[in-house]
Amino acid sequence: MSEAPKLKIAVLASGSGSNLQAIIDEIACGILPAELRLVISDKPSAYALQRAQAANVPTKVLLPAEFAGREAYDAELARLLQAADVEAVALAGYMRLVTPTLLQAFPHRVLNIHPALLPSFPGLHAQRQAFEYGVKVAGCTVHFVDEGMDSGPIILQAPVPVLDTDDADSLAARILEQEHIIYPLALRLLAEGKLHIIGRKVYIDE
Repeated sequence: MSEAPKLKIAVLASGSGSNLQAIIDEIACGILPAELRLVISDKPSAYALQRAQAANVPTKVLLPAEFAGREAYDAELARLLQAADVEAVALAGYMRLVTPTLLQAFPHRVLNIHPALLPSFPGLHAQRQAFEYGVKVAGCTVHFVDEGMDSGPIILQAPVPVLDTDDADSLAARILEQEHIIYPLALRLLAEGKLHIIGRKVYIDE
């Protein structure tokens, strides 16, 4: 029996790339049936680029200042991804809002990880927002990206209890541990053809 084809993915990252590393590790050990074709960053200093290079994954830096606007930037982004034969795009600490130009190039194939239980606490500093609001349970969400702010259909969530001993930083660290689990899992479900969007809901095959 021939091996099933692997999902060809790219990761967009702006920072340290710890979720990228989780994806790289799951691919390396054979749990995630994917091929990481390209890592792109909008910041030359992003440590994610070094993680990719250490794993022999091609990298590219696209500087926003070199483009007329977000649409022009995303048009070049889409061109690079399509040239690399990418089938799905994972945003991992990517600090830019994507435009319809990118979403239309990869319909229902752009994913994001967010450090809160959406729809609560979208946007920046979600862990601190949750902590300061006083929630008893925080967490993280993997979702498909749409044109809104962290508003796309939800794929997976992981709850993280807020401890009496927590501060915003310790809570963020424990949320990150769960991100490293559910993001590769969501990509695996996508790779295995088990995710289906009907309306605003994502259904997962058993």
